[in-house]
Amino acid sequence: MKVVGRIVLVVVLILIVGLIWAGNYFYNYAVVPSEKDFLANDTPGTDIVETDEIANWYSDENHRERWQLTSDDGLKLSAIYLPAEKDTGKTAILAHGYMGNAETMGEYAKMYHDFGYNVLVPDARGHGKSEGDYIGFGWHERKDYLQWIDQVLATNGDDETITLYGLSMGAATVMMVSGEELPKNVVSIIEDCGYATVNGELQFQLKELFNLPSFPLIPVTSLVTKVRAGYFFGEADATKQVAKNTRPMLFIHGDADDFVPFSMLDTVYEATDAPKEKWVVEGAGHAKAYSKNKEAYQAKVKQFLEKYNGM
Repeated sequence: MKVVGRIVLVVVLILIVGLIWAGNYFYNYAVVPSEKDFLANDTPGTDIVETDEIANWYSDENHRERWQLTSDDGLKLSAIYLPAEKDTGKTAILAHGYMGNAETMGEYAKMYHDFGYNVLVPDARGHGKSEGDYIGFGWHERKDYLQWIDQVLATNGDDETITLYGLSMGAATVMMVSGEELPKNVVSIIEDCGYATVNGELQFQLKELFNLPSFPLIPVTSLVTKVRAGYFFGEADATKQVAKNTRPMLFIHGDADDFVPFSMLDTVYEATDAPKEKWVVEGAGHAKAYSKNKEAYQAKVKQFLEKYNGM
């Protein structure tokens, strides 16, 4: 019996070591900022081929400034700021997708700029020019966006009105921001193809990429993430955050999305009792609603802004 007990103990120890190794592997695979082979050419937020005109406009240093702030946990964060042609008292703050950066948001920045908005496009922590050695999937980033909101108000005045816009992980970010205590200046939020929960999204990707069940890998990786990055996946829940939201919100999702399940649209949409609209873009894959039909996309966003922001 002692021999059997030792064998069982050894097997258990091997399993524990194996799970710890697997948890760290998937942490490095999904949470550590790096090139992601599973994104291939469909990196959210970078699938739009900008026209030369927009690319040149967006990269022209005469049109933009660099803003910086220090996050509550000591990271130096960076953003691109593009002042409007004339002061309208309105600013749009944009959030890019997973492993994108502020430089990938030129088309969206131009859209809002053409609407007469100042445009602020932060690099999320661990992306672009911002510091950070992990991805918060919108959870830690929500606190960063509260600071960006404060910086806009400090720079542009207490009467500035603000709209938030996010794409993919950025969409989850602005949904998570929506559940926080926001100044009255934030008057609307638009999210495009954001996930409902980090747990749900990672479970979906684990099945899609590796054909593996979520248990025990997701809980173990979540524990590793808590140790290494300070949060459990279960904390990063956009559904719970939009349930606390009071701002008008536009939800956009392509029905051919194979990166963030289309079913998550209804999950987040139904979660909020605030004024809301939903727009399904037929045939659009992940983060491709804009490129599918730019004119229709711009018209839908403009209509929403006119209704709730007064443009």
